[in-house]
Amino acid sequence: MAQRDKFVVGPRTTDCHVFEGDGTRAILEENVHILYERGRRRVELPAVVRRWREETAEREARKEAAGLPHRWNNPRFAVESVEVARTHEREEPVVRMQLCDADYFDFLATSHNLDRPLREGSAETLRTQYLENTDPVTVEPFLSCSFGVNIAVETEPDRKMVFSRRSAQVAGRYTDHWNSSANEGLASIHDAPRDGSRISLHAVARRALREELAIQADDAVELELLAFALDLRNHQWAAFFRAVLRDLTAEDLLTRRSRGVEDKWEHTGHAFVPADPDSVLDFILGRPEEEWTPCAPALFYLALVRGAVIARGGNPSGRLDVEAAERRALARLAPAPNP
Repeated sequence: MAQRDKFVVGPRTTDCHVFEGDGTRAILEENVHILYERGRRRVELPAVVRRWREETAEREARKEAAGLPHRWNNPRFAVESVEVARTHEREEPVVRMQLCDADYFDFLATSHNLDRPLREGSAETLRTQYLENTDPVTVEPFLSCSFGVNIAVETEPDRKMVFSRRSAQVAGRYTDHWNSSANEGLASIHDAPRDGSRISLHAVARRALREELAIQADDAVELELLAFALDLRNHQWAAFFRAVLRDLTAEDLLTRRSRGVEDKWEHTGHAFVPADPDSVLDFILGRPEEEWTPCAPALFYLALVRGAVIARGGNPSGRLDVEAAERRALARLAPAPNP
């Protein structure tokens, strides 16, 4: 069995496994191959998960009929496989991902029930049966009915890193948690082109920036894919992006938010932190671990690495500058010695 390590930042071991990428270089858009044929295959659910899915659909229908807040279903994908390779000459990363059809209720019935007993009085769960003592990268597709795009946003004119606080209205375990600047789940209704052309994660990232931060297609944005990761706690795949806003400041983003954002309800607010490694790591490590989603610290750390590498003219040793800042942050956070 392959043991998948967990991302470490300071004294914390997160529930995030970085599968590909270290922040020192971007994964080029043309080197990401997403294989999907609309309607060809649908994810297969075990009988118990099918029953939970029916429960979910019935519960949300009752809420909707009663005029209560409810979750609506929409077409999504299940991740069948993720594989990495390298180009022949420059050894650039190549990622190949296979998807099949799923929907949001499939996701709720699995990811939200990983620790639910499979039978009354039983200690066996989806986690114990399908995830423990198994390589999480190669598990059955029904456990992977979600793929998220997560973006760390920096404003170039005033050099601020954007942290978003998830709203209590967002479904999931991580309401009122600090998260990526913007994030979006891959959805076939938005992200699978009708002409059969391939799905672009960069396009999903741009959609997330528009819907959650009102960053438009004509805004100058440097967008780079840094890594693929897996939330081991909830078994959710993710792509990590870094977006540098060439012309927009933190104040510009706040002004746009005040005028309306498509998905404004998904966040209760934002923190704008100086984008240098010391300040960002102080912000991450200075807040309780339980206030963070599992993969957000890893995302922002890799964004810092990418910025440091670029500052060194492309030298991968820029990651050492972030490690040095991490040591300084730990020293600042250490309790003062007793007199």
